[in-house]
Amino acid sequence: MRRMILVMLSTGALLHAGITDFKTIKEANKAYEAKEYGKSAALLNSLDTKSPQKQYDIGNALYKDKKYDDAIKAYEKAEGVDEGTRLHNIGNAQFQKKEWDKAIESYEKALKVKEDEDTKFNLELAKKQKQKEEEQKKQDQQDQNKNQEQNQDKKQKQDQKQNQEQKDQDKKQQEQKKDQKDKSQKKKEDQKKKEGDKEKSDAQKEKKGDNESSEAKEPKKMSKEEKLKEQELKRLMKKMGQKKTPTMMYQMGEGKKGQRSEDAKPW
Repeated sequence: MRRMILVMLSTGALLHAGITDFKTIKEANKAYEAKEYGKSAALLNSLDTKSPQKQYDIGNALYKDKKYDDAIKAYEKAEGVDEGTRLHNIGNAQFQKKEWDKAIESYEKALKVKEDEDTKFNLELAKKQKQKEEEQKKQDQQDQNKNQEQNQDKKQKQDQKQNQEQKDQDKKQQEQKKDQKDKSQKKKEDQKKKEGDKEKSDAQKEKKGDNESSEAKEPKKMSKEEKLKEQELKRLMKKMGQKKTPTMMYQMGEGKKGQRSEDAKPW
């Protein structure tokens, strides 16, 4: 940035000041040249005079000390010095604070008071800085929006992935529950079938036992041939029952049994 207008106090401005004030001004100028700007401002502020020139010089020292807010306040109290120069320096302090609109306004006011190349240069520079900052803010906003969109898209994909994983997990759990239910159902059916087979087997055994018992109690059915034989046997027995039983005849002899006569007949 161009020209910083500094006008230090002169002996002519303090014709009615004492020797002590003159010494203080000299020390303040010496401190300023030594870049001890804070000390210079403090020495100037200690002067009893309330002249605009004093406030202007204090503003210059504070500006060099980068205390721009205090410098602006001092410049605002310095009404009475060269107005164009005062407004120019106020604009410079505002420029350093990056208060572009205020700096532009101060430079424009200074140019209305008087034409000055440095003031014009600073005005154009302030406008460019303002435009650059606005473009940077716009770019930052676009980048921020882009980042937000990317973050939202990323978050959406993550949410979709988590939802899908949750669905897959739920489906897996449901399948596991179904498998367990099917296994339990099959186990019950197998158990029921086993019990049914056992009951059926027991019933068959019981029925077989009953049949065997019934067969033991009931006479065995005879074949046709056996029936004929039995009938013939009964007929013979009936016929024998109708005749007398024959008597066996023995001959008595010594130590011998009687022999049946060859002519003897059983009936």
